[in-house]
Amino acid sequence: MYIVILNFVWCSTKMLRFVSLLCVVLLAINHLDATPVSTDTQAMMYLARFGYLDPALQNPSSGALISGESVRRAIIDFQSFAGLKQTGILDPETSTWMSKPRCGVRDRVGTGYSARRKRYALQGSRWRVKQLTYSITKYPSALKTADVDRELAKAFQVWEDVTELTFVHLKTGKVHIEIRFESGEHGDGDAFDGSGGTLAHAYFPIYGGDAHFDESETWTINSYKGTNLFQVAAHEFGHSLGLSHSDVRTALMAPFYRGYESSFKLDNDDVVAIQQLYGKKKNVAVTTETSFRPFPGRATTPSVTFDDGNRGNSELCGSDGKVDTIFTGPDNKAYVFKGEKYWKLEAESVAPGYPRSIRADWEGLPGNIDAAFTWTNGRTYFFKGSRYWRYTNFQLDADYPKDLSEGFAGVPANIDTALVWSGNGKIYFFKGSQYWRFDPLQKPPIKSTYPKDISNWEGLPNSLDAAFQFTNGYSYFFKNGQYWRFNDRSFKVDEGQPGYPRPVGKWWFGCDEINFKTASRPGAPNWVLKDPTPTTVRLICSMLVSPTSPTQILLSRGMTCRVKRCYTTSLTVNC
Repeated sequence: MYIVILNFVWCSTKMLRFVSLLCVVLLAINHLDATPVSTDTQAMMYLARFGYLDPALQNPSSGALISGESVRRAIIDFQSFAGLKQTGILDPETSTWMSKPRCGVRDRVGTGYSARRKRYALQGSRWRVKQLTYSITKYPSALKTADVDRELAKAFQVWEDVTELTFVHLKTGKVHIEIRFESGEHGDGDAFDGSGGTLAHAYFPIYGGDAHFDESETWTINSYKGTNLFQVAAHEFGHSLGLSHSDVRTALMAPFYRGYESSFKLDNDDVVAIQQLYGKKKNVAVTTETSFRPFPGRATTPSVTFDDGNRGNSELCGSDGKVDTIFTGPDNKAYVFKGEKYWKLEAESVAPGYPRSIRADWEGLPGNIDAAFTWTNGRTYFFKGSRYWRYTNFQLDADYPKDLSEGFAGVPANIDTALVWSGNGKIYFFKGSQYWRFDPLQKPPIKSTYPKDISNWEGLPNSLDAAFQFTNGYSYFFKNGQYWRFNDRSFKVDEGQPGYPRPVGKWWFGCDEINFKTASRPGAPNWVLKDPTPTTVRLICSMLVSPTSPTQILLSRGMTCRVKRCYTTSLTVNC
C-alpha cells in the first residue's frame, strides 16, 4: 500500500491545484488502519470520494482545479446530509463525522441528488425478477462459514419481509448477487482501507448488485464489540437492490455505522424507499389453472399466460439490440436514438409515451444520428456525417448545423460514437479501431499524437455503436446489443458477476429475458425463457406465429408448451 502526501497551495485566483507529490512511501505491511479525517487535504479527499467534489481530485496527476467556494459548498452539502450545523468549514464535529466508520458507496449519486424531494434516495435501477439468487464466494477468516451464511440470510430477510422479493442462497452456478470478503485492492478499483473507515461497498442492480466486505474489519455477531455483520450486510444489500444513501440518521440506509443494535428494526424511511422499487408485501394465495399431463406419471403443470411486457420499447428489445446513440440530456435524463425514433429512459425502463419521432420533437435534426453528448455548458451536440447540430434546452441554436471543421477541427466524419469522459472531463470521439481526444481549451484542441488505438481502453471492442457518461458518473459503451461498464480508475472494463459485456435490453430498456431463436420448422420460432416465474412470464407475441398452427415454446425449465391462443398482445399456452 502507498501513502501519498499531497501539497495544496492557494493561488491568486483562489483556486486549489495539485502541486506536487512530497513523498511516496511503500509500507511493507498487510494493511493500514483508516486514518481519521483531521486536515483540509484529508477532508477534500473524503468529499471527492463520496460524491461531494469531482472524483478526479483523488488522482494527484489529474491537475484538477477547484475553487475555495466549491470546497466550502461541498462541506456544507456534507454537513446538511449528516444533519450537522452548516458552517462550511472543517470544524471538530464535521471532522468527527467524516472519521466515522461507514459504507464505501458515494452519498451523492448523479447531479440531481441535491434537488430530490423525498427523504429516501432511489439510485435509479432495480431487479426485474422477484426471486434473486446470491452466493458467498469468499468468506471472512475469523467467522465460521455457517454463522456467516445465517447472518447474511437474516440481512436479506430484512428486505424480504417488506416486499415481494425472495432470496435464495446458491453454492454454485451463476447468481444475481455475488458476496466476497476482501482486503485492500481487490479488483474493482475501489480498495478497502483497513480497519475502520470504509466497512463495505455494494453495486446497484444496473452494475450487477455484488457486495464486498472489508476482511480487515473485526466482524462480530450479536456483540457490541467489533463491527456487526448483520447490520452492515443489510445496509449493503439495500444498495444491491437499488437504494442510495438516506440523510435520515435513523434509517438503515444512512451511510454511517451506528454500532450494534440488539433490537434492530427497519426505519419507515427504508420501508417506503424499497417499496417504491418493488411494491408492498402481499399475502395472497396464488391459484392456477391445471392442464393435461404432458408426460404420464408427472405432476400437473399450471397453464401459463404470456403477456406483452415490452409495449413501447419493442424496437429496442428486438433481435439485434443495436442503437444509434445514447446520451444524457440537459434534464439529466438518458435518451436513446435509433433510426427515426427516440426514447427517454426512466428508473425502471422506457418512459411512458415513447418512442417519439426525432424530426417532430428535435427541430432540424435528422434520423440515424452517429453520436451525441451534452457538454458541461449544458448544450447538447449531435453528429452525423461531416456536420453537427447544437441544442440549448432542446431548442436548435441559430446557424446550425455546421461543418465539423467550424467547431470540431480534426474530428473525422462519420464517427461511431462520442462521450465526455468522467476521468478528465475531455471529449472523446471513436471511429473503427481509433479514438481522438478533444479539449476545447487547448490549441489545437486535438494533439498531434492522436488518433490512438482503442485497445488503450482495455477491454473495449472496436466499431462501437454508442457511449455515454451516465448520471452516476460511470462511462458505458455499447455494441450489438451488449454493453461494457468502464472503470475510470483502473482504466479498463470493470469486473463483475456476471461479467461484461452484458445484454443491453435487460439492464437498460426493461426488456424481458427472452431469446428469440429460429426453430427447425419454418415459421415456428422457439422462445427460450431464462428466468420464468412459477405461473406467469412475459414476452412479445409475434404475429409470425399462426393462431391455428400449434407452435413449440421451450422453457429453460424443460417444459414444452403448445400455443392455445395468440393475439397481438398475449398468447396462452398449455404445458
